[in-house]
Amino acid sequence: MSTKISLTDQFIDLEHQHGAHNYHPLPVVLDRGEGVYLWDVEGKKYFDFLSAYSAVNQGHCHPKIVEALKEQAQQLCLTSRAFHNSAFGPFAAFITEYFGFDKILPMNSGAEAVETAIKIARKWGVQKKGIPQEQAQIVVCNNNFHGRTTTIISFSDDHAAKKDFGPYTPGFISIPHNDINALKAVFTSNKNIVGFLVEPIQGEAGIFTPDENYLRDVQQLCNEHEVLLIADEIQTGIARTGSLLAVCGNCNCESACLRQPNTFAAPDILILGKAISGGVYPVSAVLADNAVMDVIQPGEHGSTFGGNPIAAAVATAALNVVKDENLAQNARKLGVLFRNAINEYIKTSKIVTLVRGKGLLNAIVINDSPESDTAWNICLSLKENGLLAKPTHGNIIRFAPPLVMNEDELMACVNIITKTLRAFEPN
Repeated sequence: MSTKISLTDQFIDLEHQHGAHNYHPLPVVLDRGEGVYLWDVEGKKYFDFLSAYSAVNQGHCHPKIVEALKEQAQQLCLTSRAFHNSAFGPFAAFITEYFGFDKILPMNSGAEAVETAIKIARKWGVQKKGIPQEQAQIVVCNNNFHGRTTTIISFSDDHAAKKDFGPYTPGFISIPHNDINALKAVFTSNKNIVGFLVEPIQGEAGIFTPDENYLRDVQQLCNEHEVLLIADEIQTGIARTGSLLAVCGNCNCESACLRQPNTFAAPDILILGKAISGGVYPVSAVLADNAVMDVIQPGEHGSTFGGNPIAAAVATAALNVVKDENLAQNARKLGVLFRNAINEYIKTSKIVTLVRGKGLLNAIVINDSPESDTAWNICLSLKENGLLAKPTHGNIIRFAPPLVMNEDELMACVNIITKTLRAFEPN
């Protein structure tokens, strides 16, 4: 007697047989999305509490973003940058004004944008700061996550991402995150440093938020030592943390106040990706002022798809949605509600020790070792209860719902999370 294989198992088996095994997803096959919700191939409905690692801040299939994609795709999709197109120039003007920079260099993925920023900083160091050829150094933070290209994994602490992929790219110095004295010491002892590449909040490491004054002190140090502050806002940017950019600190801005005098921190190079397109199309960007960006000349960097008409139209629509729908304000308000609710649960919990984060980028720490499967099993139970989330670093669960979520939906999610956690509390 044959056993009928579920649709879910059929799709997972196909992927397992024919796709590289470079991910370990939860056993759910998603088929449709709208707003804060996802549906699998069996028709089950879920709250999305990951947002494609903060790429879907505007919610799944936002109609304004999808319409921009459709309209542009029917007119012109791709020219390469061998020619000008009628979409990129207006987009470049729009996004540079939106974030307060002189120029944009467009790419497609977050890792590409990080690589781009590294190249710009190194060339700036040689041409503007007088660093000897091939001696430029970039400071990074321990437990960083900036992507998985060969150069980026060269300064990663992630054993799985790094092991057996050498030889590694030199030119990087790693220091502890949120340690201003360590940064000062390395700046003082090394005159070949051209940039400090930092996530304002470390996402993949488990949502580590620095001290309130850290980024402002970092900017001051970078200015004193003629070092470029390079902010990787691929995951934290576009209203996720309750401000347009996390590097704005606690100023609670809804616009790019970071480029104005007397604000919290002002990066010399800003790296964006993920939610810059609302998850509808691969778009990333590197933003800088003329004094930095103008070191790049024709033939020195590029991308066939970077700055293509569809990307320009989609990103413009996505950024307008963020502003028009007040998503930064919503993330700020709901983030406080979420952390308050989880902290109330933690008071009597033995399975959860901590909730941390900012805006709607949060994480809980499970009271078990990083080598245990407790957090994974909790996420499996969350899935059964109608909410999708994913562990990071073994015993940490990241929670990052779409920013279009309302208060009733958030509290429904809190009920699912606390109900699920109770089942894992020790007797």
